[in-house]
Amino acid sequence: MNWKVIFIGGICLYIVQWLVSMGTGPLIHEGVLTDVYKQTASFWRPELNQDPPDMAALMPRWIATGLFGALVAAGIYSVIRGSFSGAGWLKGVKFGLVLWLFHLTASLGWSGVFNLPMEIWGWWIFEALLVYLIGGAVLGWVSAKVAPEHSA
Repeated sequence: MNWKVIFIGGICLYIVQWLVSMGTGPLIHEGVLTDVYKQTASFWRPELNQDPPDMAALMPRWIATGLFGALVAAGIYSVIRGSFSGAGWLKGVKFGLVLWLFHLTASLGWSGVFNLPMEIWGWWIFEALLVYLIGGAVLGWVSAKVAPEHSA
């Protein structure tokens, strides 16, 4: 395990995922899925059902869980990045694809548990593809810069 990859790469991964979600959020969650979310209001936290939604109340949770997830992902990447070929950014894209495949299979499994419309699952899966591919590319690029594999 390489601590530079975990901490520096993980922080960069988190920031990029946050930025991508700031772009996809208005399009997907405040756009395409708005009516579907209203129809499934009982599934969402009370803060999200307020008018307007109280995003600030959920921000500490979202920041903590997002940061934790990014650090864990970077830790896993630091161990398996040698399994991927190509430049750092390309290794990261490949890792992002692996993360997305796990997300896809988990989402499909959960869709059999939670009675949410497939439209929601489909858009969440699509958004995750963007987040993981772009985030993975940055994680791979940053990792190659701060901790080249020959020095790991």
